[in-house]
Amino acid sequence: MEGSSRPRFLGLEESDSGPWDVVVLPVPYEMTTSWGEGTEKGPEACIKASSQVELYDPILPYDLPCGLNIHTAVAWGSEAGTLLEQLDSIRDYAAKWLDGAQFPVFLGGEHGILPPLMQAAAEHPEIEGDLGRLTLVQIDAHADLRDELGGERFSHGTAVRRALDAGVGRVVQIGTRALSREEAAFAEADERVETWFARDFMGVCDGQAGWARLTERVGELEGPVWLTFDVDGLDSSQVPSTGTPVPGGLYHWAAVELIECLFLAPGTNVIGADVNEIVPGQNDSVTQFNAALIATKIVASHTATRLNQKD
Repeated sequence: MEGSSRPRFLGLEESDSGPWDVVVLPVPYEMTTSWGEGTEKGPEACIKASSQVELYDPILPYDLPCGLNIHTAVAWGSEAGTLLEQLDSIRDYAAKWLDGAQFPVFLGGEHGILPPLMQAAAEHPEIEGDLGRLTLVQIDAHADLRDELGGERFSHGTAVRRALDAGVGRVVQIGTRALSREEAAFAEADERVETWFARDFMGVCDGQAGWARLTERVGELEGPVWLTFDVDGLDSSQVPSTGTPVPGGLYHWAAVELIECLFLAPGTNVIGADVNEIVPGQNDSVTQFNAALIATKIVASHTATRLNQKD
């Protein structure tokens, strides 16, 4: 419900009547987790943790919200009885926020939210029904390119494969370090998939040169872009309670630089983002706080882009 007791992103005072520039959308969906559970509690935990995030960001002239109206929407919920009906409900929930009037940041929930978000994004005015125009930038430990996982084709482990099936034109995967032979073969054979393995830009031997190549590539992207940020793309020490933490991932400042580089790239228009696989810790708040930092950096980078467009 819309009561004042509902936690608000960054602890900001908000109006429940728009228009809004940025909308934070909790999607506590969890139906196909294959190891650690708890993603359904992630969005609320992330929003609560965000109240402890500083509003200062050096890329902005003023503290957040920096002149923009930010709104925390009522969370998605559904009593639908089947997985596909639940996904259709997420699509319908997302669609009204993808008309180009505001910048949406979805908080998950398992990564299975991605395909219905892509279906909803098809109607964005930058897409006009043709998802082939869209580049999906995926920060993630996993490729999520399986055709099925545990017999389920609409799983968190198949999310990017299903997004491509929906018509997404290209996916740029960043931080991949856990994938199956099937996924490796699919990525190698499908020209829509571009993979930047974590070892190639975070490794000991070629890390610095690889990082330079990666940031240059991100800065060259053009057209409409969607950022999907699975928090296990971060090193496992940064998000210890996420469902499938994997060592060897991005550290905080690497994630910050990539997000800034993507949003401020001269040829891109980031039309939305999701931060997913947030699982609150039972004994600490590290995972949800780091997820809140990522979500805040996304909002700050979008704000900086808006301000640059006005200048």
